[in-house]
Amino acid sequence: MDTNALMMPVECDVRVFEEIERLVSATDLLVPEAVLDELAKLADGRGKEATAASVGLDLARDRCESVAHDEDYADDALVEVAEREDVTHAVTNDGPLKRRLLDAGVPVLSLRAENKLTVTQP
Repeated sequence: MDTNALMMPVECDVRVFEEIERLVSATDLLVPEAVLDELAKLADGRGKEATAASVGLDLARDRCESVAHDEDYADDALVEVAEREDVTHAVTNDGPLKRRLLDAGVPVLSLRAENKLTVTQP
């Protein structure tokens, strides 16, 4: 899961974990450490983005397994983890990251309608 996926519950009113379960029945959700770091930095701010990041950070800590990696940048870390851990799906709403994941052969769950996710196959 990437940063914006974990912020979807506040920013897009998406029940992201219910949507993941509906689409792929995933039980083991991974989040790169760089994503947790990015959420923590964003949560230190003010406004809706900070609130969304704070909620996302809490959700990630409660519902996901943190994964170490070599990359510093969150998007690069997500691609590294997806390839290394042989994940079945990634969750992001970031267009360029989605393309990178699809090019790496990783199916992507992303926002389809106002509060539903869909799966895009590589």
